[in-house]
Amino acid sequence: MTNVELAKRADISAPPCLRRVRTLEQEGYIHGYHAAIDATKLGFTEMFFALVGLSSQAQNVLQTFEQSVSIWPEVRECHMIRGGGDFLIKLVARDKSHRDDLTMRLTASDNVVTVSTLETIRTEKDAPGVPVDLG
Repeated sequence: MTNVELAKRADISAPPCLRRVRTLEQEGYIHGYHAAIDATKLGFTEMFFALVGLSSQAQNVLQTFEQSVSIWPEVRECHMIRGGGDFLIKLVARDKSHRDDLTMRLTASDNVVTVSTLETIRTEKDAPGVPVDLG
């Protein structure tokens, strides 16, 4: 949204609104901006989640796994979790074959003992960030 639109929603004029946004950026509240891209138009028709269990929860094992999957372009999110596994990973794939290949790569990764995949049927809500009250 433009600064003018944001200022209208916050019920202030544009110049102080822009100053506040710049302050939020400088103080680290705003880390960046992104475009909402239609994945299917770029050929990514599959989205799925993988619940990954590792052989150990030693910091070097956890960090090595995080570093290894963080360079995969298909990995869109990687969360260390508590309960039911060690990591929850969100991935995108071009098709079923690509999804299966990614699952096999995960399964073959060092220290991985279990991989459970959860196929997405549809997404009702996909809101980035956290709720912000402008009022």
